[in-house]
Amino acid sequence: MTASESALELTQLAAKAADERSAFDLVALDVSANLPFADVFLLASGRNERMVLSIAEEIEDQLRESHGLKAVRREGTDTGRWVLIDFGDLVVHVFHEEDRIYYGLERIWADAPVVELSLPDAPVDN
Repeated sequence: MTASESALELTQLAAKAADERSAFDLVALDVSANLPFADVFLLASGRNERMVLSIAEEIEDQLRESHGLKAVRREGTDTGRWVLIDFGDLVVHVFHEEDRIYYGLERIWADAPVVELSLPDAPVDN
């Protein structure tokens, strides 16, 4: 099975929104073959709780503005350590960098294909 075009489009938009708020280590995994309720997991990291919450908020704002999407479920906004935002086919995980290492979703989903993200190149220092 392969992630739907709709899920892939939402993934790109969410990744761009996260990138705009300085999220790092963005990874998208196609989990459609293993899960009946989602096509893609998008993982992103923030350096502190405030940044994690800001990234999550920007993703929700962008998907609402561009596609009229409202999250089906949102968890973790009380602590800002691991915010999960469920948009149906796309589930976004925004982690504090320490928690991302601890929970290791990439290790758990190591067999899931990686979805290529189209993000602007980082600026080069001269």
